[in-house]
Amino acid sequence: MGAIDTETKAYLSDRRRFADAFNFSVYDGDEVILAEDLKELDTAAIALPYGVDAKAAVQKYRDLLKLYTVMQDERAIYLVLGLEIQALVHYAMPVRGMLYDALNYARQVTEAAASYRQEAKSEDSTRNTSLTQEEYLSGFRKEDRLTPVITLTLCLSAEPWDAPTSLHEMLDVEDKRLLRFVPDYKLNLLTPAQITDEEFAKFRTGLGAVMQFAKHRNDKDVSWMEGNKRFEQMDWDTASLIKTVTGANIQIEKGESVNMWAAWENGINQARIDGEATGRQAGRNEGESNMMTAIRMIREDKPIDAIRKETGISDQRLTELRSML
Repeated sequence: MGAIDTETKAYLSDRRRFADAFNFSVYDGDEVILAEDLKELDTAAIALPYGVDAKAAVQKYRDLLKLYTVMQDERAIYLVLGLEIQALVHYAMPVRGMLYDALNYARQVTEAAASYRQEAKSEDSTRNTSLTQEEYLSGFRKEDRLTPVITLTLCLSAEPWDAPTSLHEMLDVEDKRLLRFVPDYKLNLLTPAQITDEEFAKFRTGLGAVMQFAKHRNDKDVSWMEGNKRFEQMDWDTASLIKTVTGANIQIEKGESVNMWAAWENGINQARIDGEATGRQAGRNEGESNMMTAIRMIREDKPIDAIRKETGISDQRLTELRSML
């Protein structure tokens, strides 16, 4: 996992930011999913082998996985929320997302079957654990229901997502009638290029600033940042992630709030100063090199015209050098 993926995963493990990503994507920024209603889940799952060289089952790890639990209308609502982080566009993401979701549903069925077996062994169980033949074969009761799984793919690339956003887009099928019998899988995508500058205000945490910076990372015009208070006093974690994601030339002190507008301007000015200094040094180096070439050619008794063409030094200066040598 690269630096961007690693730091972004740590950043979004915070429940407030995790909830913010889903509230923006699912509820248009309304604060429906609350951080206190989220619980950590095991991100590991066992995947069956597939492919020509597959020999054994492998363990797959999701980036972030949380259980959302809340009481609504006197009943508990459960959702499994998964977040997959991409620094770059992933051209097979629908298959990857579909695999993760399917593994989670399979795990729910397996855990249901295991719980029934455990209850059947318990001597003091007061529940009726008898299963019909079909339920025993399934490991799942007729009235059982699965917890919905929603996976959100968060991509921090500044480039538009030009990869497939569904399984059907990845298939090579000429007879479209066949697609009626091929279940589709839709990618839930959150990427900076698809968000307008006005929409970034719907984020409730620094995640919005990270996404907006990622969108404008290659822009020379920074008017989108001017006057926006979220950039004038930014927490260090957010500023650090922005620096990692965008490669911005900014200096930030750990643990302190950051005026990103000032830091960004200082970075631009420092880059300009460094560029000018590099240019001057390159000019000096080139001048010194030309002078050494001229001296060598004078000592070799080369014609003035030839030396001037080779070095770009004026006839007058070359005449002076010749008289000195």
